[in-house]
Amino acid sequence: MARPTPRSLLAPAAAALLVVTAACTGSEDAGPADRSGSSRTQETEPSRPTASERLGLETGWGPSRSQLDAAARDARRLSVDELAGQVVVARWPSGTDAPVRYLNRLHLGGVVAFDDNIEDSAAGTRDSAAGTRVLSTQLRVLQRQAQVDWPLFLGVDQEGGTVTRVTQDVTPLPSFMTTGAAHDVALTRTAWQGIGSELAGLGFTVDLAPVADVTSGTSDAIIRSRAAAGNPPAASRQARAAAQGLLDAGVLPTLKHFPGHGGLSTDSHVGLPVQRARLRALRETDLLPFTDAIDAGLPAIMVGHIAPQAVDPGTPASVSRPVITGLLRQRLGFEGLVVSDALDMAGVAGVKGPPAVAFLRAGGDVVLMPPDAEVAHDTLVRAVRQGTLSRGRLEQAAARMIATLRWSRRQAGEAGAAEGTVGARQAVRDLSRAAITVVAGKCRGALVTGRVVPLGSSSDVRRFEAAAQEAGLALGRIRQVREPRPERTGNRKRDRRRLQQWRRTPPRTVVGGTPVHLVGSDGVVPGPQPDRGVVVATDVPYVLGRTGAPVRIATFGDTPAAMTALADVLTGRLRAEGRLPVDVAGVPRSAC
Repeated sequence: MARPTPRSLLAPAAAALLVVTAACTGSEDAGPADRSGSSRTQETEPSRPTASERLGLETGWGPSRSQLDAAARDARRLSVDELAGQVVVARWPSGTDAPVRYLNRLHLGGVVAFDDNIEDSAAGTRDSAAGTRVLSTQLRVLQRQAQVDWPLFLGVDQEGGTVTRVTQDVTPLPSFMTTGAAHDVALTRTAWQGIGSELAGLGFTVDLAPVADVTSGTSDAIIRSRAAAGNPPAASRQARAAAQGLLDAGVLPTLKHFPGHGGLSTDSHVGLPVQRARLRALRETDLLPFTDAIDAGLPAIMVGHIAPQAVDPGTPASVSRPVITGLLRQRLGFEGLVVSDALDMAGVAGVKGPPAVAFLRAGGDVVLMPPDAEVAHDTLVRAVRQGTLSRGRLEQAAARMIATLRWSRRQAGEAGAAEGTVGARQAVRDLSRAAITVVAGKCRGALVTGRVVPLGSSSDVRRFEAAAQEAGLALGRIRQVREPRPERTGNRKRDRRRLQQWRRTPPRTVVGGTPVHLVGSDGVVPGPQPDRGVVVATDVPYVLGRTGAPVRIATFGDTPAAMTALADVLTGRLRAEGRLPVDVAGVPRSAC
């Protein structure tokens, strides 16, 4: 069956055909063979469907027909108990030891690691990178001792910026908005290939990234700098480039959060966001990066806990058949792997019945991080036995998952031979240098003279000071200065009053140089004199429209590479070529 054109609606007859095909999942639809011996009959007789065709699996998004067939045969050999586990990916339990028994007992398809799984390993040591190395060892133990002969779904949220789980022994990643500011898809692809190579080297097979959402600007309280841009085509280009870079390294990318979270003000971790836009408007905005990704043949999409009123009012997309099967698969033509957003989030707390069952019935494949993996596994088994979920639907999801993981791992060798590999540190450094943006101040030459005084969080100040010293910038300091103690006049009452007033008066803050205000994700300008010197947005750039500082810069990250780029711009060694990827009131996209 040919894939539909993503942006077109299915004709009624084609839609009916899809429904019939879905109803026949797992059955053989070939008619009895004609034994008349007629050569004309033999020429026109339809061929017997393959194992994956019987499951309704299509090509054109990654795995070949033979790879899908192999996965379908593997899935067919699994028991219902094993199938129910294969489609569940759990949160790595607390601690750092590989959860081998847990995974094999429930036949889980994989696990997702978080910060605490890494930090626990470094506890009690002075080696901050020890946790990463221990986790890498445990990932390999898990894959080696798993009772399957295909890759596990070993995932991590490594988006960059505020959502970065692995921070030691890997290249520090700036926010994903950096890619939109740099506006260079080749650079984005190269950087994310480098990041993917590091993740693959640690043992991860999946990155729950990149974010394909389109941020709406200041009204976006959740996604913010996690999105590449506020312009849908720009966000789309960067998300596709990052996803392809991860694939080049053999790591499966998961574009998220379908049908788009960037224009919503409710956090799906704490509630159910409602998307009130009409479908026609969504096609040109939030849906565009996903339709482009489908056209490009990218293999995996994460569905968010978002209720699109235009498609299925009041129902989270992650458990909605009209959204997953109707919109994503039938209308947009996506045949690849559909991953749920984490099912332990409040966005699905109000779903009637088990969310894991609802997600699979809706057409999804990978049940991601349910609150209790064992309960999710058991509810899937029970649903099959009670007839509310077919074994064929489980086989289809498991086969798609197995085929995707095998296929994505093979992409590293092919990309390496064709493209070569650039070190992650150099690639991310180049990305940060291309992204840095000056919206107020000179475009050529030094932007500061004399000493500079960084103001901000202790970690930001420390990284800036290191970069400034390397760039030859002299560092000043902040002093707290008190007025001289009042001299005695001989009038005891007056002297006591003057002394008390002197003690109540706080010291004056004296900045011994040009202040460099390093503004984090909270948008608050740190330190005194917020309209003097240099204001630097290290996350979203909206603060640059609320200050009168003569020099205003966006770095989109607080990493060592971003601080090095900042120091080089301040000294005039680097010309800022970036452009703001979002609208900021009162400032241009670039002053250069």
